[in-house]
Amino acid sequence: MAKRNNRETILVIEDDPDICGFAARLFQLEGYRVLQAEDSETGLRLVRKKRVDLVLLDLRLPKIDGWTVLKELKSNPELSSIPVVVFTASAAASQRNRALAEGAAAYLVKPLSAAKLRKTVAHILHHKGRQ
Repeated sequence: MAKRNNRETILVIEDDPDICGFAARLFQLEGYRVLQAEDSETGLRLVRKKRVDLVLLDLRLPKIDGWTVLKELKSNPELSSIPVVVFTASAAASQRNRALAEGAAAYLVKPLSAAKLRKTVAHILHHKGRQ
């Protein structure tokens, strides 16, 4: 595992503490800064206040679902360039197609391996840096 020099920030919006903790530990070990939010309101507040390079977003969240968060991020000119990786338990093609059509950079189905999650995020951030 190579430590990252530029310390990109990843925001994990996930209501399951085990999954959120897994993702946070994984990315911290990779050298990323990690912010965590257990609900949409907290996640949206953090992404507006902090410099966030990528959002890892669950779709099934209490009160305000991930679809609403995705729409809010992609419709806000100040936030729309932040890549969003949707990670959810739904493997339905219609859900995947909708998420990608609404601006998600990737769609991952839980449970997923640490290697797959790490590779997807690194790929997206690498390409974001080249733009």
